[in-house]
Amino acid sequence: MMTRRTLFGTALTGVAVAALSRFMGPSPSRAADKFEIERTDAEWRALLSPDQYEVLRQEGTERAFSSPLDHEKRKGIFACAGCDLPLFDSATKFDSGTGWPSFWQPLQNAVIEKSDTSWGMIRTAVECRRCGGHLGHVFDDGPQPTGLRYCMNGIAMKFNPAAAEVKG
Repeated sequence: MMTRRTLFGTALTGVAVAALSRFMGPSPSRAADKFEIERTDAEWRALLSPDQYEVLRQEGTERAFSSPLDHEKRKGIFACAGCDLPLFDSATKFDSGTGWPSFWQPLQNAVIEKSDTSWGMIRTAVECRRCGGHLGHVFDDGPQPTGLRYCMNGIAMKFNPAAAEVKG
């Protein structure tokens, strides 16, 4: 039988584990990975805004509905904010209603997918193939033709409009 004391203790333990995992930094497997672009922690901090650093280097998540890229409708390419690698074509972007820019497919050889068990969930994290920056997660509730939803942190990307969009 579950008592209030047991329920409170379980909830408090869950909060403590979540808080510790949030401040412990990147997972050991991520820290051991080698990437084409590698920088020291100080170099990343100098290059990125504090919010970009939190998402790209510490695997954080931006607040839902806070990114202008969620509403970006022009033709162009979404690139990594850490290394400028092209990640997603605007033709694969869709409005998922989640508050984060969502795509049904990344560009070829742009991202790495890894298991993520943080926060007591089993998810698939998405990272930039070139610099290892954390971009977001991929879920299997997206539209056809892939059925996938690459739910990305807008702050982890920048938008490069197509030449025709810049002129017109």
